[in-house]
Amino acid sequence: MALICELDEQWSFVENKARQQWHWYAYKTKADGVLAYTFGPRTDETCRELPEFLKPFSAGMITRDNRSSYTREMPQDKHLVGKIFTRRIERNNLTLRTHIKRPARKTICFLRSLEIHEKPLVHLSKTHVLLTGVITRASFAVFLP
Repeated sequence: MALICELDEQWSFVENKARQQWHWYAYKTKADGVLAYTFGPRTDETCRELPEFLKPFSAGMITRDNRSSYTREMPQDKHLVGKIFTRRIERNNLTLRTHIKRPARKTICFLRSLEIHEKPLVHLSKTHVLLTGVITRASFAVFLP
């Protein structure tokens, strides 16, 4: 059976809303797990990292929303485009926003550094969403046990 994964990005900020960060990730639909992720600005360069991280998984089909970065940076022969195909990853985005308030709202415990910003997202993915495999940039490897 071919691996089907959904791609999406989620907005957050570090310290103030002018310092935006985007959590780009691929979600395995059948096993409810994060396959690969990266953090960075909402640019084509950040989107370009996801296909590299997904190569070891040999995804049969990639579903995504209509973001133009995906059109330019992902292989076109494996695409399904539309909101109906990304409902599981959108539900996961809601779970992340519900359980971790700091990335989406300036609370008393708002995030002051990028390192602390990424750690709870990775931790929640590993514990709550049953992370099945993580491929990440080397700079984030210090947060993984």
